[in-house]
Amino acid sequence: MNLLLYVVTVLIWGTTWIAIKWQLGAVPPPVSIAWRFFIAAFVLFAILRAMRRPIVPPRAAWPYLAAQGLALFCVNFLCFYYAESIVPSGLVAVVFSTAPLLNSINGRIFMGRPLQPTAIVGALLGLAGIGCLFVQQMAGHIGEHATWLGLVIALGGTLCFSIGNLLSSRMQSMGLHPLATNGWAMLFGAGVLTLASLALGLHFSIEPDARYLGALLYLAIPGSVIGFTAYLTLVGRIGPERAAYCTVLFPLVALAVSTVFEGYRWSLLAVIGLLLVVAGNLVAFDLTRRLFARRSGLAR
Repeated sequence: MNLLLYVVTVLIWGTTWIAIKWQLGAVPPPVSIAWRFFIAAFVLFAILRAMRRPIVPPRAAWPYLAAQGLALFCVNFLCFYYAESIVPSGLVAVVFSTAPLLNSINGRIFMGRPLQPTAIVGALLGLAGIGCLFVQQMAGHIGEHATWLGLVIALGGTLCFSIGNLLSSRMQSMGLHPLATNGWAMLFGAGVLTLASLALGLHFSIEPDARYLGALLYLAIPGSVIGFTAYLTLVGRIGPERAAYCTVLFPLVALAVSTVFEGYRWSLLAVIGLLLVVAGNLVAFDLTRRLFARRSGLAR
């Protein structure tokens, strides 16, 4: 089950980067994000109703829901939308891949969880691999002031993502299901974005374009309803540190899509990067030791 959740998250979120790019244009990012999460929250509540699951969480959960909505479904996405308007998506993906390390550090600071050496080493290997994959793209932009601004904004978004992970883990330990917590947190985040957009005088509309609408529906349902439910369920099952290692694999899916549609060219350094990411997966999940132990058991 964990493997299925992991694969679903990687495949869906690895393809949302392009959809986000397609939304940049006439509609301001806060408005696009608000539409995305209003739609996603409505779908989640409909699913809960069909499953006859409780929709309204207990009073003790509301502070966590509000904090998760603000961090994960508001500020996080604002940062990434604006970062992608400044710097190439590959650079943003590199920054987002620091999520496993941030989850480990924040889990230690805020929740007293022990640092998991395998998760940290695996994340470092994965980050090295991602750096190799995008080094050519990065080389042409490192000296630009706008690039550093975009990277700082992306780092802020990744930090908010990490905080949202820990809040979800806390609510799942209270016995709450991610379907319900995600729905209310998305609704809260969309509400904050709507109020902020209206206060700033932003035009609250939808671009009547097939590309924009297709991206919106993809981001709202597969990207948010399925992706966040799968990922945050994984957070509750294996912990935020290992679950966040999905973020290291997202750029690989994005590269595969780019190879088909945008003509991305593979190099020797990119292949080395791919191997480092695979090695990081093996280390992060301690799969080599488990595989060796299983073989030893079979030999006996």
